[in-house]
Amino acid sequence: MSPLDLLDVDASLGEEERQIRAVVRQLVDDRVRPHVAGWYEDGQVPARELAREFGKLGLLGMHLTGYGCAGASAVAYGLACLELEAGDSGVRSLVSVQGSLAMYAIWRFGSEEQKQRWLPAMAAGEAIGCFGLTEPDHGSDPASMTTRARRDGDDWILNGAKMWITNAPIADVGVVWARTDEGVRGFAVPMDTPGVTAREIRRKMSLRASLTGEIALDDVRLPADARLPEAIGLKAPLSCLTEARHGIVWGALGAARDCLETALSYATTRTQFGRPLAGFQLTQAKLADMAVEWNKGLLLALHLGRLADAGKLRPEQVSVGKLNNVREALAIARECRTILGANGVSGEYPVMRHANNLESVLTYEGTSEIHQLVIGQRLTGLSAFA
Repeated sequence: MSPLDLLDVDASLGEEERQIRAVVRQLVDDRVRPHVAGWYEDGQVPARELAREFGKLGLLGMHLTGYGCAGASAVAYGLACLELEAGDSGVRSLVSVQGSLAMYAIWRFGSEEQKQRWLPAMAAGEAIGCFGLTEPDHGSDPASMTTRARRDGDDWILNGAKMWITNAPIADVGVVWARTDEGVRGFAVPMDTPGVTAREIRRKMSLRASLTGEIALDDVRLPADARLPEAIGLKAPLSCLTEARHGIVWGALGAARDCLETALSYATTRTQFGRPLAGFQLTQAKLADMAVEWNKGLLLALHLGRLADAGKLRPEQVSVGKLNNVREALAIARECRTILGANGVSGEYPVMRHANNLESVLTYEGTSEIHQLVIGQRLTGLSAFA
């Protein structure tokens, strides 16, 4: 048992859940940890190669059913996200965007033809998806999107731009959301369609082991069957975000755990003033406080996962998890950095990389402020978004 499992949470997991966790942890140990510092420093990641390896293990869309998807539980998916993000947030983002955003949107709102065309290849990692909702001028306010889709005979013509889109530079299909005369609608857009341009965003200080892009849509002509027939209104993309946020509730704990394990190992082996750092009261106080918050976050994630498996998880409950766990994970990463001292900023240790990544995780899939307003609306019955 991990020394961080102060509350014996592991005993609440089923055997299959522990087995899935072990398989993903081994994959991360073998395939991610030896290389991720270099990927981060270079700003490059072999995303297609990783996607195929993840696909072989059934990690892509693993909580979906049919079409080559594993049909795993929400808790098993959460544990996989935790282990992936213990390697790097960017690696977890690859899996999360593929499965919980792009694949889920097609699985939930697409036609049978769209599902058959895309989902088996995406589950295998042979096709990469992205999710185009955020725009250059509209991040937290998707209702103000300016990307437009208009009818032209039986076709649709799309114009607009999407920004900060994970996987966009290598995606084969983009789930793009646009405003129409009938309201917001979703489209499965083959990324090689004339008029579609994906440009990689470089010079990031965070999520450097992840491919992020901007999508430009210039008179993109799509056939009528490119529209996701069941995606009607803004609730459709927001439900996809809820799906992805559940993975983040777990994933952030993986980054925090890796920081904590690093700090604990460092503190017990690093000697200052004639004894290990872990023997000083201030260091133990830091470790104790962080371990308490990590365990609380894990209990929260497990509770939300069980609710999801029972079909009872509500969006504001996911907001509680995303707000708390990412906020606490970032605080843990920063505190662990102080235990490592100057070594905490070195790429030889993962702590600063995790801290930088978590700055992005704090913002995407809903900022902390947005989740506070979701929770506030639930508490008061009043919307404070505008």
